[in-house]
Amino acid sequence: MTTKTTWPLVRVLRDRDAGLYLSGVVVSGFGTSALWLASGVWVKDLTGSDGLAALCMLAMWLPTLAGPLLGTLADRGRRKPLLIGVNLLLGALLLALVGVDAPGDVWLLYAVLFVYGAAGVVHDAAESALVATAVDPALLGDFNGLRMTATEGMKLLAPLAGAGLYAAYGGASVALLDAATFVLATGLYALLRVREDKPARPAGSHRQRTVEGVRHLWAHPVLRPLVLAGGATMLCAGLNGAMVYAVVDGLGHSPAYTGVLYAVQGAGSVAVGLLSGPALRHLGARRFAASGIALLALAVGLRAVPSDPVALVCGAAIGVGLPAVLIAALTSVQRETPGALLGRVTATAHTLVYTPNVVGLAAGAALVELVSHRLVLVALGVVLLVAAAPLCQSPARAERTVSRSPSDASPA
Repeated sequence: MTTKTTWPLVRVLRDRDAGLYLSGVVVSGFGTSALWLASGVWVKDLTGSDGLAALCMLAMWLPTLAGPLLGTLADRGRRKPLLIGVNLLLGALLLALVGVDAPGDVWLLYAVLFVYGAAGVVHDAAESALVATAVDPALLGDFNGLRMTATEGMKLLAPLAGAGLYAAYGGASVALLDAATFVLATGLYALLRVREDKPARPAGSHRQRTVEGVRHLWAHPVLRPLVLAGGATMLCAGLNGAMVYAVVDGLGHSPAYTGVLYAVQGAGSVAVGLLSGPALRHLGARRFAASGIALLALAVGLRAVPSDPVALVCGAAIGVGLPAVLIAALTSVQRETPGALLGRVTATAHTLVYTPNVVGLAAGAALVELVSHRLVLVALGVVLLVAAAPLCQSPARAERTVSRSPSDASPA
């Protein structure tokens, strides 16, 4: 079979650097998913508060507010050394959590999660730019789908493993596991053979370079509507995420049961990641994103039903629906942005998409203590349907174009 007729997914997997990169995503994603769940359970056990537990996710997402500024770091030098350095930093940072064992130590956990989130913003910006340099633009949807599968697929094992490790040995053991995964991921990234030219000396002030990425994104007719839809979706996702411990309480389970819900969500994300490339080619970015948001709306609204089977089905549906708009937006950013701007534009897009998630988490942490979570979930379902409606219009021709020259995405 010739290369041209090989299934795109297989073409991506046959690439050595793609395989190493995806392996690094799996390894570090395992530790991140385990810590993400354990941190909330950790705070819940130490303080007894659903709101304080939800603030763990807020601490991780809050640095996205500085995305346009942090993203400039990914355009100042070679991206591969930056990825290696960020992974080593995160591995060392997590060692600070070993001593957290009392309610008065919760501030340290929040502080570490905040730095964790800031480093993640820089990591994601550098990663997106590096991938766009190495991967055929026509295969970016397939690659980003596989990346989403690798990241979210960790919810099949990591939350359960993290919850079990936490129950047996405490939160410090989960932090050490996450640190070890970052060290291993560093070794995998070091083996990449991506060739990068040294970027030109930055022109203009730091503020001007930051604004340049914002201007490109906001003025682009393909990227702006996808990013706005992504922001609305993530606002609702943040509110929904803050309700998870209340949902588990309503089902009559202990906080550790959240690991089961995240596991089935991971299963849904595995499926959509594998199908995202063909779906993007067939539907275009806008309709693919709209379909995912509509499914998410249905799943979030039905979480109000106090039933274990319904909760599990909704968890899987959330896993399918939520990544669609994220994959569509990221792939479009990589295809439609010059390589010299890609770090800044990626970080700016992440800020516009994920900042509403921070707002949603903060609002949800307050609402869960004041309002019935079932009323909030039903309202979120309606809002998500409204957010999906504008994307159901015929997509712009540029969204359906996958034959761009590689130099369009990453010029020399």
